[in-house]
Amino acid sequence: MKFIKIGVFLLSLLLLASCTKDDQKIDFTFLQLNDVYEIAPIQGGDFGGLARVETVHQDLLKENKNTLLMMAGDFLNPSLIGTLKVEGERVRGKQMISVMNAMNFDLVAFGNHEFDVPQKDLQKRLNESNFPWISANVKEKTATGSDFFHKEIGGKKVPLSPSFIKEFTDADGTKIKIGFISVCIPSNPKEYVVYEDMYAQARAAYDDLKDRVDIVFGLTHVKIAQDKRIAKLLPEVPLIMGGHEHTSRSVSVGNTVITKADANAKTVYIHRVSFDKKTKKVTLISELKEINSSIKTDEKVGTIVAQWQQVLKTKIKEIVSNPTGIIYTAKTPLDGRDTPIRSVQTNLGKIITQSMSFAFDDRVDCALVNGGSIRIDDALEGAITAVDIFRVLPYGGAILKVKIKGSLLKRILDYGVLAGGTGAYLQRFNAKKVGVEWYIKNKILASNTTYNIAFSEYLLKGFDIPFLSEKNNDVLSVYHPKPWELGADIRKAVVAYLTLETKKSAHK
Repeated sequence: MKFIKIGVFLLSLLLLASCTKDDQKIDFTFLQLNDVYEIAPIQGGDFGGLARVETVHQDLLKENKNTLLMMAGDFLNPSLIGTLKVEGERVRGKQMISVMNAMNFDLVAFGNHEFDVPQKDLQKRLNESNFPWISANVKEKTATGSDFFHKEIGGKKVPLSPSFIKEFTDADGTKIKIGFISVCIPSNPKEYVVYEDMYAQARAAYDDLKDRVDIVFGLTHVKIAQDKRIAKLLPEVPLIMGGHEHTSRSVSVGNTVITKADANAKTVYIHRVSFDKKTKKVTLISELKEINSSIKTDEKVGTIVAQWQQVLKTKIKEIVSNPTGIIYTAKTPLDGRDTPIRSVQTNLGKIITQSMSFAFDDRVDCALVNGGSIRIDDALEGAITAVDIFRVLPYGGAILKVKIKGSLLKRILDYGVLAGGTGAYLQRFNAKKVGVEWYIKNKILASNTTYNIAFSEYLLKGFDIPFLSEKNNDVLSVYHPKPWELGADIRKAVVAYLTLETKKSAHK
């Protein structure tokens, strides 16, 4: 009887061993975000919110401990909170870092908007972050050339890497090393940034990584056409998690899948990956998940978000008395997304420029604002508050009444059209092009006529349109509004205009 018991015991051990034997197969999960500028829910609280994303993150970790949370670039800027001063310093993405640290991000890529902030502030954000950053093609300019950006830890400079390696182990002991490469679009030239060729550096990073890992993935911030080219260049990469376009998409190039989620965490991508080490076969199931009010708020992250929102509420009251009061209801979404606002005339652009004209009692011939001043990168729907308008135009600035020659006005308008796709594209009111002719207030623009134009203050600085400044001889006069006048702050002008439009509608 004793020998039978021992035999049964040994058989049990063998069965247990066989059940836990390494099968060379492993499952892991990626949670992908990109282009997130708002930590709190948007569109009236219906969509987005990083505390909701964290709930999804925690659920995925319970499902599979081998889960990575990743950001495919663009998170430090732009945002309204980022423009505010706290204890004498501009926030400039500090709120994003504090929330992302609380969420335990595993990996982030540089996006072009990371370089909106000054070099010293970017360095602070790098130092504050508890997560790794990667990019193969963006480097910091140095006295002798360029080098990878770095973190300052314990007084020492720790260089960032062009790639990242993560090791996973599952319950039966299967181990895998996965690698990530990243590149960033060179669309934001700054004196302190060097952009190397994205394709050459993507290839170099992959070649350096491939023999050290079992499989390589992409985490990029470039245009979809550029992602497609990278996919053709690196056909062994099964998944490229990208950003930049702000609208969700999933496309395939050969055996490579390219995914992008919607901006501001309106959606996230969940990638469930199975990998067979023997066959090198990858099975990928990608889910685009909407982040909406049905998802509970994570308590820990929600507390940090609430603290920053309180900062916003406190500071914004220094500028506008009732920041959360509804001033307008948009029956049609007002399009302030980056790509349209910098390429075509949008309904939001029209409202802003109409407001600029309104600030001068419509005693101007037309109104112009550069698309790059509109930084919300979102569509406003339903109930709109003053805070929403400040999110649209976080930098504010005055509206100037400028008397110029028609010849210069034509040159400006033509330049704005040619600048399509950039921040210099002009949103307009009372100026339209029909064929080869420009019309101002439905009359053909005459080169020898003098016009009164409402310009955003930024445009007169000559940054977007080099020849447009007060020094131009064809700029005949410039009126700068007094601090108490509506034109002193473009945001207040938009709020006043929409408030009046709402009152008019109520009396119809």
